[in-house]
Amino acid sequence: MGLYNVYPMGTTIYDPEKAWSGYTLMQCQGIGAVLVDMNGNVKKVWKDVQGFPNKLLPGGYLMGSLGLRDPKFGYQDQTDVVEVDWDGKVVWKFDKKELVDDDGDKRWIARQHHDYQREGNPVGYYVPGMEAKTESGNTLILCHEDVYNKKISEHRLLDDVFIEVDWEGNIVWEWHVSQHFNELGFSEIAKNVLARNPNIHENGGGQSDWMHINSMSVLGPNKWYDAGDERFNPENIIWDAREANIMAIISKKTGKIVWKIGPDFTESKELRIIGQIIGQHHCHMIPKGLPGEGNILLFDNGGWAGYGMPSRCSRDGGKADLRDHSRVLEIDPTTLEVVWEFSGRTFGGMMGIVADSKFYSPLISSAQRLPNGNTLICEGCYMRMFEVTPDKEVVWEFIAPFKGMREMVYRAYRYPYDYVPQLEKPVETPVVRLDNHDFRVPGASDSKITEMTTVEGTLGYSAKIDACVTDGQV
Repeated sequence: MGLYNVYPMGTTIYDPEKAWSGYTLMQCQGIGAVLVDMNGNVKKVWKDVQGFPNKLLPGGYLMGSLGLRDPKFGYQDQTDVVEVDWDGKVVWKFDKKELVDDDGDKRWIARQHHDYQREGNPVGYYVPGMEAKTESGNTLILCHEDVYNKKISEHRLLDDVFIEVDWEGNIVWEWHVSQHFNELGFSEIAKNVLARNPNIHENGGGQSDWMHINSMSVLGPNKWYDAGDERFNPENIIWDAREANIMAIISKKTGKIVWKIGPDFTESKELRIIGQIIGQHHCHMIPKGLPGEGNILLFDNGGWAGYGMPSRCSRDGGKADLRDHSRVLEIDPTTLEVVWEFSGRTFGGMMGIVADSKFYSPLISSAQRLPNGNTLICEGCYMRMFEVTPDKEVVWEFIAPFKGMREMVYRAYRYPYDYVPQLEKPVETPVVRLDNHDFRVPGASDSKITEMTTVEGTLGYSAKIDACVTDGQV
């Protein structure tokens, strides 16, 4: 998204009649976990509570982390996963994943990153009738682990591990992606690239973030399983790997991959219609009870990711897939049909290929299906959160305005007002969309045309605009 130097922040659009109103929770780097109402009023800040991501539980409880491991010793390792009450008291904590020794600082940490789910709710956002437990229950956590696997590379790998812990903090189940390398569908070319450079980072003394799984959730009850499709057992886990362009479901019971798309989106007609998904985030199944239930919803970032042939854009075959715009996709997992899609073309522009770039976040970001059928989208790299109807009308927009904030929002979630009994329901005031043609800052002219000269023989402008490049669509 190309940003102007001057633009409004806070809530810029709000239609209470069309939006699904509630509180929006976001992680603001440098500030903490921030809760705002629809008009952008800050209702609560849990200062310095980190969140990868933050999640709200019924009763005004918050989940997140108390700190981040020094990047000198690790890459995106949160020290713990905690639940705190409205007043900031820690009521649950897990940090017993790994005993580390960081230059003499010997301690237990969780090494959590990117996602976790508390029992009772499959996805971490509001689902009618599926409330996350606050005083009991297991927690599914996405963690890091350093491993060596010569089938993949001679280099040390930063592996992604799923663990399930009980309320007392005991690890009762775990799964390691590196143990399923042969199920991931990498080509021989991609395997060669991985062997040489499995996405090596300088953090942690040189770690290879070869998959970078960034979302993980259980499927929960769904119509596919009800119809007899065992791939979609409610206990099974869906995840996506940013660096590999892979989205998959594993059997909780066997650990095997039972459904997968990517990394190669040329393998079938259905995948070619979808088009190459790149660097995606927040891939999950829309839970039962929400419009679109059973479909896969994801934020297809674009940017750069994947392993393939070296080219003029990739000297060693890493980050081989490139695209300069984002999409939100809703996909039927049984037919691979794209049921719904949002892109920059919704905002208009000279032509599609230009308008595409009006919606672009190459990193982070998320999409949540709301009970009224709307979708809450977090365009994380530009701190913009907006809600769109099924017809793609923007009915709420908020750009994080907080000073001192590092300008990224990892994910945003919308929750009903009654999740926070400590607050009175806010007054909902419509915010009418500004006409950008008339919007001026103090001192600027109104730019009214006061003189116009007619030139004899002019033909006027064509209804169709030809640009210097086609958008590749016929």
